[in-house]
Amino acid sequence: MNQIGIMGGTFDPIHHGHLLLGHQAREEYHLQEIWFMPSGQPPHKKDHQVTEAQFRWEMAELALEGQEGFRLSDFELCRPGTTYTAQTLALLHEDYPDTRFYFIIGADSLYEIEQWYRPDLVMAQAVLLVADRDYHPMHPRMERQINRLTEKYGAEIFRLHCPEVNISSVEIRAMAARGESLCGLVPDAVRVYIKEKKLYDR
Repeated sequence: MNQIGIMGGTFDPIHHGHLLLGHQAREEYHLQEIWFMPSGQPPHKKDHQVTEAQFRWEMAELALEGQEGFRLSDFELCRPGTTYTAQTLALLHEDYPDTRFYFIIGADSLYEIEQWYRPDLVMAQAVLLVADRDYHPMHPRMERQINRLTEKYGAEIFRLHCPEVNISSVEIRAMAARGESLCGLVPDAVRVYIKEKKLYDR
């Protein structure tokens, strides 16, 4: 059976933290490929404008060029309207019945997943691989959250043991808007693209 990692998100913009998680997931859990899957209009991002899909796609293309074991997928971008992870995974299983999917998420998503559309289906259709860091002092420790979700949903959840990278797309957009350098935060080709297209200028 094939083992494929799914890295979802708006990738607005894609950054080194995304790539680091993808590499760690592939190496630590011996996955054949990591599919980077930019979302169309995710339900939890309706409160702000998401950059046009073409620009997000082209930034991801530049970031993944020459990266062994990484593949860019338009599976969600081609679907109209709001895209839900539970539905995406169901469609992936229809198209790839001999594949086991590993859904790569940040620590924040582990604590918020029960607010997603049909979290039971998400956890039934994919193994969750979670960035190994505690999310917020007000939340239970990660191990406790993993155990609770495992017992409640029968989920398979494993940690990704990679160095913590404090990079967020939100901060990158704010830095770009202020005209600050993005060196070291995004691949050089993505940095040049953002500047040329004036993507996050005020």
